[in-house]
Amino acid sequence: MSDVYETHIDTDVTVQLSDCRREDAQAVFDALDRVYELEDMSAPGPQAATAPAATVWMATFDTAAGRHEESRPVPLAAMVGAVLTGGYHAVEEVEKTLAASFDIRSQESVSGDQETEARLLLASR
Repeated sequence: MSDVYETHIDTDVTVQLSDCRREDAQAVFDALDRVYELEDMSAPGPQAATAPAATVWMATFDTAAGRHEESRPVPLAAMVGAVLTGGYHAVEEVEKTLAASFDIRSQESVSGDQETEARLLLASR
């Protein structure tokens, strides 16, 4: 595997949001997009806008790229469940960015050999 590929993988964080409305998911992704480069986003179709809690919104951000603007508080209509997956340093960076924009109500992490997963509950500050 090339060094460029390994570095790129180590800086990517996949963010999965659940138990939230489309507008709240977009607010979280917009907050991260001001800091990091959005690489990929998948959102359920229009019929899922009012779907039950099983709807999951997902995006991947490159923590080494982007505008790196200063984070600011972002309002949410309700709490949002977030799962961050990626390299240890990259996930830690995204957690710090989210903590600057949202109140983190709960936090749990599961660590693997080369990757970690953080589970957060985000609320308005």
